[in-house]
Amino acid sequence: MPRPRRQIQPGYCYHITVRCNNREFKLHQRECREVLLFALKKALQKYRFRLYALCIMSNHVHYLLEPATPEDLPKIMHWLNWYTAMCFNRMLNRTGHFWERRYFSTGFAKEDQKRALCTLRYIHGNPKAAGIKPNFFYDFSNYGTYDQLTTDGITEWHPAFLALGKSLDECAKKYRGFCKRYKPQPKAKKPAAWGSKMLPLLPKIKPKKQQSFGEQTIPRLWQPRDNQIEETASQFISANQQKYVVAL
Repeated sequence: MPRPRRQIQPGYCYHITVRCNNREFKLHQRECREVLLFALKKALQKYRFRLYALCIMSNHVHYLLEPATPEDLPKIMHWLNWYTAMCFNRMLNRTGHFWERRYFSTGFAKEDQKRALCTLRYIHGNPKAAGIKPNFFYDFSNYGTYDQLTTDGITEWHPAFLALGKSLDECAKKYRGFCKRYKPQPKAKKPAAWGSKMLPLLPKIKPKKQQSFGEQTIPRLWQPRDNQIEETASQFISANQQKYVVAL
């Protein structure tokens, strides 16, 4: 049975989610996240799309982007996933698929301000919903550019954000309040598969002892010239770190 075709239309933004193969926490390492930021910057130069939201979690990534033409979306994701998989496999001394199956995408009209703001908040709220951050600030999310009106060198503000007020300060204040009202919905449990009753009866195999993430070291097998990775990551992280507390 053929896979369903993606609904790609002009003037649409797309919420993209990609996961590591087997949902492994391969993006836990800071070096991999920095390389992903560098790859995104190269993809932006290559395809000239707009990236409105980004959040890099330990085993998946969220994007909100707008391609220059509808036909560019699969090209962007194919190149980005191919390039990063090649880099990560070399860095982690592994082979095979790095990303899991097809990327998930859902599109909506760029002018749909309510949908755009809810999608931005959902992406930026991932670290808080996962319980790894008490608020929306996160080194590898671009929430800080919206809250503190900074520039991270990769993303830009969505038009729905700019329509929130007559000044940038007003836009930031309203978006900050909108995010503070966010209450993540608990994920629905998947229905049990037909063979789930027999799973508890299967023998458990004791896994081999492995090094923890903190004990592992990543060989620097691939390094671009002129410290491009470090410069890109440093600008992004600096722009999105919480620098001061702003009252509503």
